[in-house]
Amino acid sequence: MKTLLALLLVPLAAPGQAPAPSIAAPWDIDKIIADFSAAASRIQPVLDQLTPQQWVQNGAPAAYVAQWQSARQEMDYLANSAQAFAGQPGRLTRALDAYFRWEALQARLNTLLEGVRKYQNPAIGDLLVSLLSQNASNHDQLRQYITDLASQKEEESAILDQEAQRCRGILNRQTGPAPKNPPAKPPLKHSEDKP
Repeated sequence: MKTLLALLLVPLAAPGQAPAPSIAAPWDIDKIIADFSAAASRIQPVLDQLTPQQWVQNGAPAAYVAQWQSARQEMDYLANSAQAFAGQPGRLTRALDAYFRWEALQARLNTLLEGVRKYQNPAIGDLLVSLLSQNASNHDQLRQYITDLASQKEEESAILDQEAQRCRGILNRQTGPAPKNPPAKPPLKHSEDKP
């Protein structure tokens, strides 16, 4: 039974259709996750150097303080998400969470870049851009992994659905169709009804 189920889960291509791409091997995705996390963690010390409270004293909008705090929170969320993803790399939800956390961190940092360059130090802004670009390759590989994993999950689901439909058909043929209108039962005669 386990062998049959394992065979059913092997993605098959429909006639005339190319087979779905295979997902990265566990050791490959582990390396991508580790590189992704390491590149993201190099951003933390730079974030810690930023002083948006001083920027505000120099005429910067106060919104930079909130953006900086938000970026620091997003950094923590990303670290937790990447750790959870590393523990369960086959879970699509874990992969998506890590990917979207990186996207959110990147967006937060991009909103801070102008303030960093204008109110603190242009070199620190350039360093942030450089650190963000270091993760571009990992970001692309993670996106491809998510696409491949989603495709595989869709195919597995379709195969399981087809097999369930086939099994239902077999069971229905074995038990026969249910009668549409059961025959009417004659009324019961009671001994008191005798003429």
